[in-house]
Amino acid sequence: MPLPLYLLAVALFAMGTSEFMLAGLLPGIAADFGVPVATAGLLTSAFAIGMVVGAPLMAGLARRWPRRSSLLGFLGLFLAAHVLGACTGSFTVLLATRIIAALANAGFLAVALTAAAELVPSNRKGRALAVLLAGTTVATIAGVPGGALLGTLLDWRATFWGIAMLCLPSALGVVRGIAAKTERPDEPAGPDLRQELTELQRPRLILALLLGALVNAATFGTFTFLAPIVTDVAGLDPLWVSVVLVLFGLGSFVGVTVAGRLSDQRPGVVVALGGPLLLGGWVALGLVAFNPIALLILAFTQGVLSFGLGSMLIARVLYEAAGAPTMAGSYATAALNVGATAGPVIAAATLNTWLAELGPVWASGALVAVALLLALLFRQALEHSDYEGSMR
Repeated sequence: MPLPLYLLAVALFAMGTSEFMLAGLLPGIAADFGVPVATAGLLTSAFAIGMVVGAPLMAGLARRWPRRSSLLGFLGLFLAAHVLGACTGSFTVLLATRIIAALANAGFLAVALTAAAELVPSNRKGRALAVLLAGTTVATIAGVPGGALLGTLLDWRATFWGIAMLCLPSALGVVRGIAAKTERPDEPAGPDLRQELTELQRPRLILALLLGALVNAATFGTFTFLAPIVTDVAGLDPLWVSVVLVLFGLGSFVGVTVAGRLSDQRPGVVVALGGPLLLGGWVALGLVAFNPIALLILAFTQGVLSFGLGSMLIARVLYEAAGAPTMAGSYATAALNVGATAGPVIAAATLNTWLAELGPVWASGALVAVALLLALLFRQALEHSDYEGSMR
């Protein structure tokens, strides 16, 4: 894989840490601002909404800009949002900074996904995506648990400052690694924006977007509220939240890596095997989360299955949107974050039911069940080899 892919992954490490870190910081933020944990959880949804809106908007605005300039601009905006978030004493302002940071993240990710797909042969998009998303999964392994630990030892604001500092080496990586490889201003402008948007009418693309959103909603629905499950259901010390997040992150790295090797040629196999196992894992977690050992094991396996299946579906979006070379990354980003928006909202609604802290787990199971039903009804579309799609 080309070096620029790994440099983009470094930047996504910082952004992934920011996007996921609230899973370990919600109790502290809620206490600091005097709001319920469920209300604090809306910070995750706000970030995801910004990603959904920002992905096509920022990609559309930046499609004529030089790649390096776009990426550096988005990184600068992302850094500024975290500095403001670390300094504010208003929950409303903090909510606004999460949206701004998400817009910057969305623009960066949309451009990065498109760049990654262009850096490799057309039939290796799945592997390129796996390398790129490795930055996000490493964030769940090291960045998010580290942020949770920092938040426990100091406070949640220290984690925001840490994210801002991570943007600096990321920007250096973009400057030194992306310009020479991906910035080609003399090339033809490419398809008209309206022509690229018509790709969204294609049934195969719609299916890939919908399945990706559902699986990601299930992932974020439980991930956002892992801290209460660890402390209130399993009865573990708050420091164990970081351990559970590390295990989930390790699993996500394994899942993305394995799926990246299969999604280019055998996407139907990934869905057929990974889908039922993912559903079974959510059911098992809902039944045995009170057992600390079972919780630790399932945190790892659900990370493997959630990110393995989810990354494969996002790779399908890139294949099916091959006719939209400057906007395909935004479609994939939107699919990821429609799920990340809906998942925590659905999960938060279950916290006030008789299911209590385990409500998000059962909601995740229901979302995966819907995805599997759709995959079964339209299995021929998933089994189709996308080499022809990638060569349109």
